[in-house]
Amino acid sequence: MSDRRVSRRSFIMTSAATLTAGKVLAKTVSLKRLGYKSPNEKLNIAAIGAGGKGASDLEGCSSENIVALCDPDWKTAAKSFEKYPKAKQYKDFRQMLDRQKDIEAVTISTPDHNHAVAALWAMERGIHVYVQKPLTQNIHEARKLTEAARKYGVATQMGNQGHSGEGVRKLCEMVWAGEIGNVKEVHVWTNRPIWPQGIPNPLPKEPVPDTMDWDIWLGPAKVRDYNHDYAPFNWRGWYDFGCGALGDMACHICDPANWALQLRDPSSVECIKIDGRNDQTFPNKSIVKYEFPARGTMAPVTLYWYEGGELPPRPQGVGEDVKLGNGKNGSLFSGDKGIITAGEYGDDSRLLPDERMKDYKFPDPILTRSPGHYRDWLRACKGGEKACSNFDYSGPFTEWVLLGVIAQRVEGKLLWDSNKMRFTNNSKANQYISREYRKGWKV
Repeated sequence: MSDRRVSRRSFIMTSAATLTAGKVLAKTVSLKRLGYKSPNEKLNIAAIGAGGKGASDLEGCSSENIVALCDPDWKTAAKSFEKYPKAKQYKDFRQMLDRQKDIEAVTISTPDHNHAVAALWAMERGIHVYVQKPLTQNIHEARKLTEAARKYGVATQMGNQGHSGEGVRKLCEMVWAGEIGNVKEVHVWTNRPIWPQGIPNPLPKEPVPDTMDWDIWLGPAKVRDYNHDYAPFNWRGWYDFGCGALGDMACHICDPANWALQLRDPSSVECIKIDGRNDQTFPNKSIVKYEFPARGTMAPVTLYWYEGGELPPRPQGVGEDVKLGNGKNGSLFSGDKGIITAGEYGDDSRLLPDERMKDYKFPDPILTRSPGHYRDWLRACKGGEKACSNFDYSGPFTEWVLLGVIAQRVEGKLLWDSNKMRFTNNSKANQYISREYRKGWKV
């Protein structure tokens, strides 16, 4: 680890101890000297993944100094290169982080298989990280990033922007106010995948474009020949690179349930319906069932995930003309006193049937409202309070989401022991908790 940075927490503690022991005469201590930045002082931000979603993540941080851009595919990153002409350009984030010493924070918007390696490389150097969802490609990596964020004391945020929204907060406050009683079931659905899946064989070899470094794009993944249907977009459906529909949308649509019901460490997970299981890509469609034990005063709850056109049964008494969620994506909370539905980011949270919303008054707010997902993280980077989807929240959340990814690959009900980070009844499933890494890319 570079000695040019230390964690803010460690620096504050040692500085405070020095001030006390030395009986410094100054009446006040400079916050800047303690590792804080003024809210008006700009951060030096770099992007790991500058095209695609990386471009919108950069836009969310455009109030700061964009000092470096990294992407192994310079065609995809071209618009960002043009927009931030003063930023230095790289293809390999390892070189960028080791060579450019002024970087204070990074956005990581690569395919899933590179998230953990890039985030750890940054955190070990004292750099704050914003990592797109899902936080990691596998459960071992999620646990590793959660622990690393605590160790290095950096500001973290996962890119599930709905967590900063008003809708998810209203839903939590409705549930906690007892509006639908004890929640026994949650149903969550998405129209994903909207890319090819159910493909049983690798794609044929094609020439690598002159603008791309394919070896760096592969990162820790096994070597395979380039094909344009892997990158820049369809990678999400392949086991080596992505996490399928769950990886794309569960950290959004399941977030209201995760927060409102304090979900963590399911006792079991099972893929109860599937079409197109194979050894290369995620299925065409599936239904995954999670079972969570009681949490404090909250009753045990079962969560069902639907993808590829599968939908939950319509609640009794709710007509076909009533929209659930936002149609294509959404969630449904079934309690012993009623039903709540919400859109993909927790938006439009409402009781069902719709008559229950007539003259309805939402509970008084008890959750802090967010200034916006990026601003929330930038504030944390400058010494403010932790970002709302920091890795202490998003790490355990990602872990249970990724249990469903494994269930899509392995038949049968899988019993999960979170403390030991293993399945107790299926050795085949345990091989997917982590993965093999190529030399130079190990987590």
